[in-house]
Amino acid sequence: MQLSVRQALFLCLSTFMASEIHKSRPHGGLLLRLAMPMLILGLGWFGFSKISVEVEEEPRPPAKKRIPRTRVQQLTVSDYPIRIQTYGIVQAHDPVTLAAEISGAVTKISPSFEVGAYFTAGEVLVEIDDRNYVAAVSMADSRLLAAKSALKLAELNEDRKLRLIESNAVSRAEVDAASATREQAEADVELAASELERAKIDLQRTKVLAPFDGRMQTKEIGLGQIAGPNTTLGQIFAIDYAEVRLPISASQREYLTLPEFADDPPVEVELRDAINKASTAVWKAEIVRTEGVLDTDSRDLYAIARINDPFGQHSEQRPLRIGQPVVASIEGITLYDVIALPRNAVRQLDKVILVHPEELTLLPVNVTALWSNSQHVVVNHSEIPEGMLLATTPMVFTPEGATVEIIPDAMTTAAVADTSVGDSDNSATQ
Repeated sequence: MQLSVRQALFLCLSTFMASEIHKSRPHGGLLLRLAMPMLILGLGWFGFSKISVEVEEEPRPPAKKRIPRTRVQQLTVSDYPIRIQTYGIVQAHDPVTLAAEISGAVTKISPSFEVGAYFTAGEVLVEIDDRNYVAAVSMADSRLLAAKSALKLAELNEDRKLRLIESNAVSRAEVDAASATREQAEADVELAASELERAKIDLQRTKVLAPFDGRMQTKEIGLGQIAGPNTTLGQIFAIDYAEVRLPISASQREYLTLPEFADDPPVEVELRDAINKASTAVWKAEIVRTEGVLDTDSRDLYAIARINDPFGQHSEQRPLRIGQPVVASIEGITLYDVIALPRNAVRQLDKVILVHPEELTLLPVNVTALWSNSQHVVVNHSEIPEGMLLATTPMVFTPEGATVEIIPDAMTTAAVADTSVGDSDNSATQ
């Protein structure tokens, strides 16, 4: 067994110390105290020398070069019809507050005068006690008959005076007095006729009629309750159509042709339930006008969309509810000769990664969006070199010219013309 130099020196030092202790027994205690630190130091140095030997590591094999892999999609130049998405709340058309015009107790209420009930134009909704008004009509009729009798007598008296004045049997003053009496009688007849007409109108007002085909919203009076002039009876609204106020932002207005005048063509709108996203109900509507004034807070322009037959009385469509939130998809202009890029393929808002179809190399390109929504980013066809493929798989490092491997069985053909499904975002990139 061979010893290293350091091990030999350590053994010699240990032997020397032992011999010295043996020779100097009287002083052995002192030497022992001196020898212990030396022995500890020697052992530490010996251990350090053993563990400080460098270990030779086996060389690692060179790292295998990895080629990025991606799915690709073909791009097609086509026309892209824009659809604007916005939100609104269904509002009643022609909301009216029914009020009494005369005083009296409510004697009858129609079954149609209940919250949510339908009624037709001219239907009697509420009846007020009419006995006083029937008596008023009778009294006014009697006054009119008396006035007519007085007028007839005045006319006869005037005629007689006019005949007598020819023979100088009466004076001119008497004739003038007879004429004045006849004129007063005529005025009394007209006044009595007006009072009779007013009495008849008050009698008619004891029956509150529906002004149009509509529906009850609120009911605020009951049977036997005393009503007075301007007493609110309930809230009603028309059911021929409903309306939705749709906010249109400045960026959206660029892609819409909204009607400004009565003879302008309407703009088609599709409404969907904004509460129940799973609902498949679709309501057809038309923007018929705009409010013409920008909102002071948002600077949006409100367009008014009309839904005919909102409660499905004359069609099979599902009824809408007043106050229901809806998502509106508005038909906009068409962009010509554009490419619709999938939204998930656009990185950093304006960057796409293209793949050369033959060389299979990467080409990062910055694009300017003409329009964007939750599904597509639409760019001019000149932004994309012809024949290039679009990389749709996220990649961390995409230097220009880097070789890429296409994931097999993953090439898809994107028909840009098929953009009518899901175009619902309302954001536009200027």
